[in-house]
Amino acid sequence: MGSQSNLPAAAEEGFKDAAAYDTHRPNYPAEAVEIFLQNLKIAEQDEVNIVEVASGTGKFTELLASRPERYSVKAVEPHGPMRDKLAQKDLPGIEVLNGKADRMPVDDEWGDVCVVAQAFHWFATPEALKEIHRVLRPSAVLGMIWNVDEYNKPRSWPATTKWEQKLNDYILGFDDGLPRFRHQEWQEVFEQQPPGNPVQAIRNTFTDHLPRFSLPLGENNVKWTMWLSEEALWARINTLSQIAILKGEEREAAIKVFKDTLQSDDVERNEKGEIAVHGVTYFAWTDRL
Repeated sequence: MGSQSNLPAAAEEGFKDAAAYDTHRPNYPAEAVEIFLQNLKIAEQDEVNIVEVASGTGKFTELLASRPERYSVKAVEPHGPMRDKLAQKDLPGIEVLNGKADRMPVDDEWGDVCVVAQAFHWFATPEALKEIHRVLRPSAVLGMIWNVDEYNKPRSWPATTKWEQKLNDYILGFDDGLPRFRHQEWQEVFEQQPPGNPVQAIRNTFTDHLPRFSLPLGENNVKWTMWLSEEALWARINTLSQIAILKGEEREAAIKVFKDTLQSDDVERNEKGEIAVHGVTYFAWTDRL
């Protein structure tokens, strides 16, 4: 494997501060993780092989490593600084690998499950689906999970507060043409699979056009609220690649929007002055055919 990650430049630049990403990106609520793993059919299942694609700094990998089930995880990540940050954690049962969603150093049908946390929207392509299909055994489950702060949610999702909707409108205004979860286009790669018509399937056997994953996708979510200081909230917003790359006057303008928004009358603060930030952990899953 070469050292090039081939990530979009905005993502490469935005994610370069792996330590900040690791510190400030939200953790996954225990309730959501438990329901997610149950839907992947691996909760309370010992010695399961997991392929984790785009493991990043290991926000989700750490949860897999801390489970009582003794999972074996091949954590595949193309971004050098993030991969190094994960490797430094030296997590039990975790093998950290340099690879991409469409080219993984994993044997055919090794995985009992594939997990993608906070990342599937970056590579929702037929090539990635084909590779994920290759590394999974038949009937294995592909599971995708995202922590979604309301300021970075899809436009159609309701916000709990006016201030979070105002920030959401601002962030939605950044459009560099790169795919993000909030665009809600990642599901299309599953819907564009060839139909599972038996006659057509026979015709397609030799042309590699069979559907690879089952539809409809399973879906679930867990809502949450966490309390963050203004500094911590701004640091968290800065882990969004489109905000991280802002410089000079553009950065000053973003800080002003942030500070002005926090003057809204529906910003809820606790006795420490921390702000109630709302979000949802959303997850989806599908069987490998």
